[in-house]
Amino acid sequence: MVGCLLACTWLLLIPRGLVATPTTPAHPLRGSNGGWVKYPQNPVLGGHLGTCFDICVLRSGRLYDMWYSWRPKKSIALVTSHDGIHWGKPIVVLGPDRKTGWQDDVNRPVVVYRHKLFRMWYTGQTRTHSRIGYATSHDGIHWNRRARPVLSPTRPWERMAVMCPDVIWDRTAREYKMWYSGGDQYEPKAIGLAVSKNGINWKRFSNKPIFTADKNHPWEQDRVTACQVIQQGPWYYMFYIGFENVHRAAIGLARSRNGVDHWQRLPANPILFPGEGTWDADACYKPFAIYDGKQWRLWYNGRRGTLEQIGVAFHKGRHLGFGR
Repeated sequence: MVGCLLACTWLLLIPRGLVATPTTPAHPLRGSNGGWVKYPQNPVLGGHLGTCFDICVLRSGRLYDMWYSWRPKKSIALVTSHDGIHWGKPIVVLGPDRKTGWQDDVNRPVVVYRHKLFRMWYTGQTRTHSRIGYATSHDGIHWNRRARPVLSPTRPWERMAVMCPDVIWDRTAREYKMWYSGGDQYEPKAIGLAVSKNGINWKRFSNKPIFTADKNHPWEQDRVTACQVIQQGPWYYMFYIGFENVHRAAIGLARSRNGVDHWQRLPANPILFPGEGTWDADACYKPFAIYDGKQWRLWYNGRRGTLEQIGVAFHKGRHLGFGR
């Protein structure tokens, strides 16, 4: 896909010897549980680029394409990798558009490739509100966006913000499903669900959120947000952020038969949490996982102080630790 167009150029930017398929580290680092192991050389993206956060990854053959939120540019950028660890030069693919009145800053993308078309849902923000927009592309680089948002905050629990869309095409239901976050402009409070036949016109499943914080677990007692949902067999698996308070966050995992209710949280939660004295010492945010046939790769934002960067963690085998 996109990587096939850019790999030859970007390979020149990757030092010799770095393009290699990684093996799962033998010993877990601080800040992981449930069989997950953080990559020892994290972070894999950030540093001189400034804050990089809230990503989406598609795999095409041997290449990985990552669309990420680039705070200094108030934009969404694209990078490509052969191993999911060493990334090429970023290209801004979707920037702010102040004249629309709702896209002073664009971020938090999710991309679905279907019917030879890349489809992106993303967050458009002003100082006071967040809304979800939609764009399409034939190459993943040049995007045509709709002038108006496809989802805006209209329910009491959403207050002034809907953001962090995660979209799948449900082959059984023959519809798009979007799990989104709402409630606060800085860090939303809970997760809702909407469905659509065309990815543009969305109907909320309920007037209330479908996933909320569990006060019985201190690590997620404050709020839950920014999930990724994967449909696998009879289950919908949700990777999500849980907040102990607005400044400290970790990553958890839950599953549901219908993606709506009766969520079972993994007993080993949180699976990724801040490592003391490390680059992600304050928070682990926004998970995005892919199973490559042998192991899971999960990218996430880590924060120390004000700087967010992208790291990756691994989990051997398909089984994620739930019972039958």
